[in-house]
Amino acid sequence: MDKPVLYRKRIIPEEIILLDKDEILYSDEGHIVTRWNTIRPKEILDHGCSCYFLKEGFKVSKFYRKDGTLIYWYCDIINYSYDPVENSYVFTDLLADVLIYPDGKVEVVDVGEIADALTDGTLTVEEMIPALRSLDKLLGIIYSGEFGTIQDMINRIEEKNTSS
Repeated sequence: MDKPVLYRKRIIPEEIILLDKDEILYSDEGHIVTRWNTIRPKEILDHGCSCYFLKEGFKVSKFYRKDGTLIYWYCDIINYSYDPVENSYVFTDLLADVLIYPDGKVEVVDVGEIADALTDGTLTVEEMIPALRSLDKLLGIIYSGEFGTIQDMINRIEEKNTSS
């Protein structure tokens, strides 16, 4: 079967982007792992690797500087739709993010955007309930010390696909 086509949908700002330059390193019924370069070049962020956890409702990414050093692990709360005819996924960023720095510091960001999106009707309560459950599950994994298992999985796939 051909590799699926991936799209990223953002709510704030509103946009849908075809991720046609992302390289799919691995996929199964519950995960898609990609390697990518930034869409919009930034001073610090240059490239990364992401794993979409389809059943859990989050995406875990490694953000790298140009020299290949890790900036942090960046976790997005997401939902997705799949079109079997086009073999395509649309991943929607549901605003809340969790950053995990190399020193172990954890930062939850953009939660206020959820309140704004609920207030202005951009998102519904029905859309946010599973997003908040996914955020809770992710934070439980992080705070229990189990995030290392996710890191190990992504690192193994990334290393297996790194050309020397």
